[in-house]
Amino acid sequence: MSEFSLRFVFSFVFLSLVPFPACKDLVATARDRKLNTFIQISVLHPAEQTLTRYSSTEIVEGTRDPLFLTGVTFPPEYPIYEESKIKLTVYDVKDKSQDTRNFLGCVTFKVGDLVKSKEQQLTLTLRASDGGKTVGTIEVSLVKMGETDEGEVDHITTDVQGQKVGNQSAPTIKQCHHFFSPSVLKNPVSKLYRFPTSDNKWLHIREQMSESTLSFHVPKELINLHIREDMRRNQDLKELGELAPHWDNMRKSVIAHCEQMLSMYQDILADLGKHTGSSFKSSCNKGEKTLEFVPINLHLQRMHVHSSRLKDAVYDVITVGAPAAHYQGFKNGGLRKLLSKFEAERRNTGYQCIYYSPENTAKAKEVLSNINHLQPLISSHADLLLNSASQHSPDSLKNSLKMLSEKTELFVHAFKDQLVRSALLALYTAGPGCVLKKPIVLRNSVEESGDPQHQDHPSRIKRQDSIPHHSEYDEEEWDRVWANVGKSLNCIIAMVDRLLEKDNVSSGIKKSENDPFPADRVVSHPSGDWYEQLYPLIITLKDCMGEVVTRAKQSMTFVLLQELACGLPQCLMLTLRRDIVFSQALAGLVCGFIIKLHTSLHDQGFLQQLHTVGLIVQYEGLLSTYSEEIGMLEDMAVGISDLQKVMFKIIEAKSDDFLPVITGRREHYVIEVKLPAKMFELLPQEIKEGKQLRVYPVLFNVGINEQQTLAERFGDTTLQESVNHENFELLKEYYKLFTEKMPPDCLPHFQEQNDLKGLLENLHQNIQAKKRKNVEIMWVAATICRKLNGIRFTCCKSAKDRTSMSVTLEQCSILRDEHQLHKDFFIRALDCMRREGCRIENVLKNIKCRKYAFNMIQLMAFPKYYRPPEGTYGKADT
Repeated sequence: MSEFSLRFVFSFVFLSLVPFPACKDLVATARDRKLNTFIQISVLHPAEQTLTRYSSTEIVEGTRDPLFLTGVTFPPEYPIYEESKIKLTVYDVKDKSQDTRNFLGCVTFKVGDLVKSKEQQLTLTLRASDGGKTVGTIEVSLVKMGETDEGEVDHITTDVQGQKVGNQSAPTIKQCHHFFSPSVLKNPVSKLYRFPTSDNKWLHIREQMSESTLSFHVPKELINLHIREDMRRNQDLKELGELAPHWDNMRKSVIAHCEQMLSMYQDILADLGKHTGSSFKSSCNKGEKTLEFVPINLHLQRMHVHSSRLKDAVYDVITVGAPAAHYQGFKNGGLRKLLSKFEAERRNTGYQCIYYSPENTAKAKEVLSNINHLQPLISSHADLLLNSASQHSPDSLKNSLKMLSEKTELFVHAFKDQLVRSALLALYTAGPGCVLKKPIVLRNSVEESGDPQHQDHPSRIKRQDSIPHHSEYDEEEWDRVWANVGKSLNCIIAMVDRLLEKDNVSSGIKKSENDPFPADRVVSHPSGDWYEQLYPLIITLKDCMGEVVTRAKQSMTFVLLQELACGLPQCLMLTLRRDIVFSQALAGLVCGFIIKLHTSLHDQGFLQQLHTVGLIVQYEGLLSTYSEEIGMLEDMAVGISDLQKVMFKIIEAKSDDFLPVITGRREHYVIEVKLPAKMFELLPQEIKEGKQLRVYPVLFNVGINEQQTLAERFGDTTLQESVNHENFELLKEYYKLFTEKMPPDCLPHFQEQNDLKGLLENLHQNIQAKKRKNVEIMWVAATICRKLNGIRFTCCKSAKDRTSMSVTLEQCSILRDEHQLHKDFFIRALDCMRREGCRIENVLKNIKCRKYAFNMIQLMAFPKYYRPPEGTYGKADT
């Protein structure tokens, strides 16, 4: 075999060592054979003296002068030292599907020799075996990631100190788009590539994949929240009061089922608390009961692009298995179908219980939440008002009264709903021995005709009895009880005004007299006087509020009793399924939000968009509308829609714990995201003051596998069409809101190249078109999301095979469309990422095998650009 030469380029990127090889004048061992070569990289650790296979380049086919595009990177934690040796072995692949190869030659060198060499470059002899025949040369170079053709480098520096090779400086705030707390992301896998551009420059690409600890943290937080909410509900049911035998038996049955469900949630939480090891759920465990709430295969997929022509760019996609209840199964469909069927059946059970619409049930839960939130706040502000009165502090008194008034007005408004009144009547009819009659007129306990400012004894407001279960019921009594809270507040306001007015008069008298001994003068209102005059009014307010709370809580709990009773046990099982699906969806969303926030802290347009409009969150679904995947898509559609109930709030971290905190209830969640003090200071004042931030989730699904072929020819695709139509309308609403509230210069850099309005029209036309496997829907939707500063998700059943095809295609499309990747290298770049990139590592993490779970027959049904390179797919246990 004649000699040949190879060139390697090594680089440090975030403590990463990166070679890019090239070969010249290779000659095959057999005459007329075209070489298909790749290089295997192994590491010899000095302490262990063991050779570890580390990575490989892609296969370059049919040429004697292969140019390899794939590099190899060592992450920061990898033990690479000056004494470490790297072995490069060159092979000729005979059959990719069978992975048969011929050994061509190898060479070994020390890392220290490369680092200390002149111009950081080595030329090494390639031999057929140790000490054997020379078969070529390899040129090894060390460069910095971000080095341009002119020799300039970006802000990333390399520092070699002691024996460890790596970048010793930590990222600064200006580099915070590279920083993530280890509490959020861990176990990164990095790959590097270099691709030529259309103007013969080099693109340097760093692909990274990291798993997230939020895969388990968010479900545990959420289950904890559900347990507390369900315990409150169960206690409210027990405190509902005396009921007629029919209703009482119903309540006992509901409580028994609820207690059983509560115990199940507690067991699931305990099991998750025992989990150790990996921070992600593999595709093999998607049907495991104890991990139902955990998202499948959640990862951040990142591409960092550096070129000499454009500013560095970072593109993120969150990859995760479609949120679905795999353990529950899909025999009867998913949530979309099950909820519709359940609601239809519930309407026909009126003889057993009272039917309340889903809207009224949601309203009842909102009222109960407002009660639990506002009552302690009002009591606290009332106590602060008394404290200000005891200190005789006018300014403090005004501020305390302002806060008390605001919260009390919210409290009164919360019950200004016909539902409370009708539920109170329904609850009365459910009591023993009730008799309905025309309501009688009773004198209001607060004189209607009197001016509240002249009611010196507002404490005469009498507490009414709790909900009556006697022979008569006054339907207007609730209005009077409810109004008494507002009238009590008016009495307090009037009293504070009078006290402050008298205090001003007294102060004016003192100032008008030139008295050298003010301490000897008698003050007309000593400090205790304010407290004594306000105290009975505060007690009255609390009593009136307590009475309203008792009645409203019991009436709204009665509404919830109807919802539960009408569908036992299906209602609770549907709630469980919905909680499972939502938990998986929420874990991905929180991960995506935190990453987007960190990468965009210096983007003022993004921060303005965040608190003015909110963020679009675009999910790309690759599920088919055939067999079980129909149920998965039905689950996923509801789970993603439920994310509309989520708000985010950014707070300053007070410790080293940066994990998010979840508060709220099933109909309204608030995610508190913590930032270090220096990062928190970068935020706009509105966000720092605690403004809640909205997200707008949208889902577009296009099935691409062989099952979708069956659905399109012999089955039904209306579910996919409906989902895409509905979510297009949501996207259009967000765009309208965005254009109304945001200045035009807040769109990303590439906005001028593609008009968003035109892209939306393009997306609409593609959704309307009856085209099979119309993947352009996903391409256009993803482009719109990126141009709107959104958060991108890609999902299939396990986020492993179809997802890998999609994200690699998206990455290469971005390089082509935004960074001028040479058109002749598009397919090669795609094959590089799929054969040796992060996604094949994801497959290995999930199933312990470096093979995408496709076969040749399946791939014939796939769209052209979604097919992996030969030798990377085959039979695999998923």
